[in-house]
Amino acid sequence: MESPVTKTMPGNGAQQLLPGRGSPSPAEVIPSMEPEPQSRLHHKNVLCLFACVGCVPRRTRRRERSRVSSPVPTCAVTLLLQRLQDQEGHGPVGARPGSTSTERWVAAGKASVTGPCPQGDRAQAYCELESALCQDSSRPPCGVVNRLLAEVSRDLTAAQVRAHSQRQREPPAHAGVLLADSGGLTLPRASGGLLCRVSPVTLFQGVTSNLRTAASNVLVALARTHFTLVMAELQSHLKATGDMSKEFVLITLSKLFSTYAPQCIPFVWLLLAGLRSVVGQVKSGQILRIACAVVKQWLDGVKIHLSSGMQCPWPAMEKEQIYENLHELLFSVMWNWQDCQEEKDKQAVLGAVAAMLEVLLQEEQHQEHVWEQLLWLVRPCQEIQDTCRVAKSLTIFLEALGGTESVIPRDRFLDVTSAVFYQLYDDSKQHSEADRAQLTHCIMLQAQICPEETILFLQSQLGDDWEPGCVAALGLLGALARSDEPMMTEKLPQVVEAVQRLCNDPSIRVRTAVLHFINDLFSSNTRSCSAWDVVGHIFREFSRTTARRASGDLSAQEAQEEGALQELCMDTLGSLDVSVRGMSKLLWPRLLLFVVPAQYTGMLIPVSRCVCALAEREELTGRPIEHLDPHFVSSMFQGPLLTPQTLLARLLVVAGSPVAGSKLQAAALLLMKNLHSRFHRVLGAMWATEIPLLLQCLEGKDESFPDTAEFERRLLKFLRASVDTVDDEAWTEALSSELSQRLSSSTGSSAEKSFLYKALGTVLGSCKGVLHVQEKLLQHLEEANAEEPCEAQGIIFLLSHAAKNNFHTVLATLTMFASRLCKGRNARISRRKKMELDSTRAHATRSALMLAHGSVALRASKEQLLAHLEGGIVGNILMLYSCSCRDLQNNLALLQSITDCSTAFQAVGDSASFNRSLKSKLLEILMDLMKKYYSGIPVSPVPLKVVLALEQLSKLKPSFESKDMREMLVLCCKNIVTHPSAEMMLKIRKSQQAAQYLQLQQTSLKALGRLMVVLLETEPSGGFFQNIVHVLQKSMVSSNVWERKRALQTCSQLLAVCEELQRGDACEHFGSLVGLLAPLTCDPMPASRQLAVTCLSSLLRIQAKAVNAVIETGDIKSLCEGLHACSVASQLQTTSKMARIVCRNFPIERTVDFMAAIKETIRKANGVRVRAAGKWMTTFLQMHGKDISWNVPPILYILRSITSFAQQSTFLPFLCQAVVILTRCHTEAVMNNFSRPLGPTDSVTWKRIREFCLQRWSQ
Repeated sequence: MESPVTKTMPGNGAQQLLPGRGSPSPAEVIPSMEPEPQSRLHHKNVLCLFACVGCVPRRTRRRERSRVSSPVPTCAVTLLLQRLQDQEGHGPVGARPGSTSTERWVAAGKASVTGPCPQGDRAQAYCELESALCQDSSRPPCGVVNRLLAEVSRDLTAAQVRAHSQRQREPPAHAGVLLADSGGLTLPRASGGLLCRVSPVTLFQGVTSNLRTAASNVLVALARTHFTLVMAELQSHLKATGDMSKEFVLITLSKLFSTYAPQCIPFVWLLLAGLRSVVGQVKSGQILRIACAVVKQWLDGVKIHLSSGMQCPWPAMEKEQIYENLHELLFSVMWNWQDCQEEKDKQAVLGAVAAMLEVLLQEEQHQEHVWEQLLWLVRPCQEIQDTCRVAKSLTIFLEALGGTESVIPRDRFLDVTSAVFYQLYDDSKQHSEADRAQLTHCIMLQAQICPEETILFLQSQLGDDWEPGCVAALGLLGALARSDEPMMTEKLPQVVEAVQRLCNDPSIRVRTAVLHFINDLFSSNTRSCSAWDVVGHIFREFSRTTARRASGDLSAQEAQEEGALQELCMDTLGSLDVSVRGMSKLLWPRLLLFVVPAQYTGMLIPVSRCVCALAEREELTGRPIEHLDPHFVSSMFQGPLLTPQTLLARLLVVAGSPVAGSKLQAAALLLMKNLHSRFHRVLGAMWATEIPLLLQCLEGKDESFPDTAEFERRLLKFLRASVDTVDDEAWTEALSSELSQRLSSSTGSSAEKSFLYKALGTVLGSCKGVLHVQEKLLQHLEEANAEEPCEAQGIIFLLSHAAKNNFHTVLATLTMFASRLCKGRNARISRRKKMELDSTRAHATRSALMLAHGSVALRASKEQLLAHLEGGIVGNILMLYSCSCRDLQNNLALLQSITDCSTAFQAVGDSASFNRSLKSKLLEILMDLMKKYYSGIPVSPVPLKVVLALEQLSKLKPSFESKDMREMLVLCCKNIVTHPSAEMMLKIRKSQQAAQYLQLQQTSLKALGRLMVVLLETEPSGGFFQNIVHVLQKSMVSSNVWERKRALQTCSQLLAVCEELQRGDACEHFGSLVGLLAPLTCDPMPASRQLAVTCLSSLLRIQAKAVNAVIETGDIKSLCEGLHACSVASQLQTTSKMARIVCRNFPIERTVDFMAAIKETIRKANGVRVRAAGKWMTTFLQMHGKDISWNVPPILYILRSITSFAQQSTFLPFLCQAVVILTRCHTEAVMNNFSRPLGPTDSVTWKRIREFCLQRWSQ
């Protein structure tokens, strides 16, 4: 065959290939799948190596040019190439013949500046080129091929070049080639690629995707005849270090493999080396996915080639190089592409890694190398602190390995699992949540690959004493249980059995991990719970934490951890999904067994949620509880089986306990509502209506719901209505017996026991069996320790609630028990019995019974009360009191019971009349108690209780006699107003009981005021108000500031009631009250001054209503601010203004009373109060002196008596002024009085005043 002759055409420098003799070069021959001689393979490898650096030796090219022959006319490809280079006729090659490739590239660039080809025309030219190259006879010469590769490379990588041109035009640090026509832009030199032959001008031209696709297709077509050159060009672009666009390079490689798979096989090791540079440069996006697709495509072809039994096309060294490059590419991909965020990127990476693993794992020697590399990948986990990247790489490896058919060796698997597991529970690493999640995912992937080995490994860790490892294993086993792995489902019973051994572990972390495992178990496979009562474990763990917290031996941190464990127990049970298959059978009716025991009280909230969910699914079947395991039932209850009464009693106690909290109370009510069929068949409709109303009260939706006591009242009413609805005596007695049993064995709070007493009394009130009611009442009367206040109050609740519908039975039981306590007290009895009757507990029981009689009286009907109050109830009270030691507790009980009985009798109506002799006897007892006690230290509530009892007793008909009422008034005022003294008050204010006493004193004063009002209303004659004024007068002029204040408080309350009731009693004593109140407007105590003004204002309003006239009172309230001033002069000035306002509306007929009250104040007062009294007296005489002629003699007598007082020196100026005013207004009457002889008792001061007046006005 004739060798081709290469000629250079003048004008354009294009090389023309002429036909000649010679054989084609091996580089241009399409590689076949047949084995080739070693020399030819070596020659081809050498060419490929040159191709990797972007060039082919000139000698080789000339040799190949001389052998190229082209039977097709050269004008077709050449003309198309010329169209690409010079659209407007300029020569595409502007360099001289024989110039270097760089010179030709620069010249080509200059030529393209003048006439750039439009992209549409270039794409069309590429399409025609592709068509021409695809002809069987087409084989362009190497010169044309080189020029064509330059044009195609320019367009194929144009996206990178354009992006590069947009950077700042600063010279980079690395060496580069400065192009003359690039405007000073320095481009990095590609490693031997044809990028250096791209025109710099076209760097700033945009290239469309269609153009690059057409260029890529030209390369694929050109590879038919020049496969080696095309592959070398593409390899150079892959290994380029710049930012050139490799997208269409990778696409072209994919097309090449699709078209020329057999020819591509020998170039695999070079492709792998080139792809490593792509992995290091690309992080995500389209190029990453294309690169992964190329890797998968080429390696799938290699795997098919190797598995087809064909002879390997590579020498031994080259084959090892392929595997070495593949190893490096594999771990480069896992390390660099592990942070992919997009799902498409992740799937692409996994596909590429899986393809690499399938090739590597086909031979045993390389399998071992892969496992060693896997251990190398895991080893950094043990050496570095941040294991996130290593874990991500391992995740990619394992996910890809799961898609292959290879099986990892057991020893290697255990090594990897141990390493990852060690990292997971090593607390010293301080992993973040993200790192822990990644490590956990790694083990989960290992479980997918080798499920049995993973489960056995984790199960073995449960028996280890190392706490972190046990906790981590529990978490992983829970995650596996939740994943529904078939192997895990099979092994789950053994795993559950192993976890069950950890139930008694004292470690808080292990206990927490066990609960988390149970939660995972519930969400996946309830059938495995049959081997272990997981529901029971949750409740027992809750009880365990409750007991530890109640012991008080925990530190603050331990208590917090136990509390968190309690919350976890509640959350675990509360988060159960009852829709999971088998969950209903697991929970119902097993949950009911944990409602009754008190240690599980806090779990009622999640139990209620589960039961509500089961009720919505209609899973609450009527299956009896006996169908459960008898051993389990007996171990939980250690007694009889669960009955409706037992369950109802428990839920009632929780619902009625305010200590439990509103959420727990609501849970108990919801349980009752959803389980109504288990209590009684008739309760459903009634509870469906009433329980939501109670829930509204708890949730605060009911505005009429004031407090806890009101909710308790409604709950007891609901209980009574429920018992009445059932109307089954046997059921009711069983419920009362259950409540009685719980009460006897109760160790709960006082609030819980209190509600139990009330609930039992409510149910007993509905019982019709007299013997049963008496039995239960006597049982708790004997068991109760009345020395404890909660027990004593509970007895009262029990008897009073039971008396609602069983009054006669309760009263008979009370009488019977009271007789036992008093029988034989004065008779001959044994010493032991006498000690029992005289014991403190016996006296406390008598006090409780007295209170119970009063409470029973309050609940009795009118007929029952009239028939049994005087003889039965009050008689029993007095009998118990007579047998008591009459200490403070007994006295208070007696007083309260008298108050309750009086209140109850008063509610009967006005037609009822109380026994007079019995009323007198009770009054005598009350008076004796008032004489025995007085206010002081220690603080005693007896006077207050006596006043309250007298208030209610005084309302009963017939009324007390006037003598008894006056005695009662004097004694009460003496105890409450007069006492304590000033010295005692100082001691009280310094004592620890100061606040308690002051509060008690205020309450007592209010009660005394109400008693006075009652006595005023019931007193037959109208003179009782005078008695009140007379009693209060002594205290209002007292030298004790505290006594004056207490008297003013009582007077203020009394006048306010008189004003409200429009009584005219105060008008008759207007003068006396003004005379007593006026000096107190300047009292040393500011509160007393304020009270005095309040009383004066009330008096003026009462007077105005009495005379039915509008009386000007002035702004007396506004003058109170002046009384608060510290200056005495300011106080006197203010009180003078008040005096003018009051005297302007003063009834003249009350003048003498006023002067007499002023005289009484001056006799006992001193200081500013005396001066204030003088101010008021002189102001009154100045305003009304001319109108009181008939009162002149008594007024002069009062003034004459004042001169004998010790305080006459302070009052003397006001006395003289008063005499002068009277003399001027009534000279004749005054002179006639002074003309009378002096008496032996007249003072010297009065004699001088008399002489002065006689001398002055006689003239």
